[in-house]
Amino acid sequence: MKSIAISGSARQNVGKRDAKELRYEGQIPAVLYGGKEQTHLSVSAADLKPVLYTPDVVFVELDIDGKKTKAIVQEAQFHPLTDLVTHVDFLELFDDKEVSVNIPIKLTGTSPGVKMGGKLVQKLRNLRVKALPNNLPQEIEVPMESLEVGKSFRVAQVSLENAKVLNNSDDTIVSVIMSRALRQAEQEAAKAAKGGKK
Repeated sequence: MKSIAISGSARQNVGKRDAKELRYEGQIPAVLYGGKEQTHLSVSAADLKPVLYTPDVVFVELDIDGKKTKAIVQEAQFHPLTDLVTHVDFLELFDDKEVSVNIPIKLTGTSPGVKMGGKLVQKLRNLRVKALPNNLPQEIEVPMESLEVGKSFRVAQVSLENAKVLNNSDDTIVSVIMSRALRQAEQEAAKAAKGGKK
């Protein structure tokens, strides 16, 4: 798992005016929870970029006024117009306590169905996985080699070591459907075959 160090400062005032002033200074109000007590803090907006603007799961080594904590971003709120981050929730991690995290899916290999002209449809981009922090995978690989036209790969087919997928096992991750061009070609081939029998 990737890990990024971020320094934060504990916040004494937790009002809206204080949060607005922080943002004006390039700081983002945040909360760290999951431990014995919640900690209100502020972190630099620039430091958050490599954590928030990536599909990967990133561990955060939080340094709050000299006290170090391992965490992940549980939720981030963005401004509806500017898309700038306005608030972040960090979840404290413990080596002996399971957490649920969205892990990105990576499609590997080539689908024979796509080679034949089928259309690839990816329904899920990530899966919710529950595991101890050290057992969380960086990504979940979904092999494409067996995907013929009309076939799909479901959540139930994912096998992870020391981790559990929380999504519905019947959910489709990716499938190969017949494209319009392929359907047309098949219909024309069938017509030609009928025409040749007369």
